[in-house]
Amino acid sequence: MDICIVPMGVGVSVSKYVAKAQEILKESGLSYQMHAYGTNIEGEWEVVMKTVKTCFEEIHKMGAPRITSSIRLGTRTDRVQSMDDKIDSVREKLS
Repeated sequence: MDICIVPMGVGVSVSKYVAKAQEILKESGLSYQMHAYGTNIEGEWEVVMKTVKTCFEEIHKMGAPRITSSIRLGTRTDRVQSMDDKIDSVREKLS
C-alpha cells in the first residue's frame, strides 16, 4: 500500500501527525518506508488495514477534525516480492 494521510483543519504543518502515524506503523511490526509524500506499507491485508484505521483514529484524537487520504493498493499471488525487491529490480536495470 502507498498511503498519504492529510489531516485537515490543523494548520499548515502536519509533521506531528505524520510522526504519530509512523509510531503506529513501527509498533505494528509491518514493513514500511516513509517518503516525501506518504508511506509505503507492506504486509498482510488485515493487519495493514487495521493499522491504517488506527492511524486515522489516533490522528482524530490528536484534534484533526478531518482527514483526507489517497491510497494505492497492490496485491500479488504469483510470487513473493517485497518493496525492496521492486526497487532493486529497477536499480539493477539502471546500472
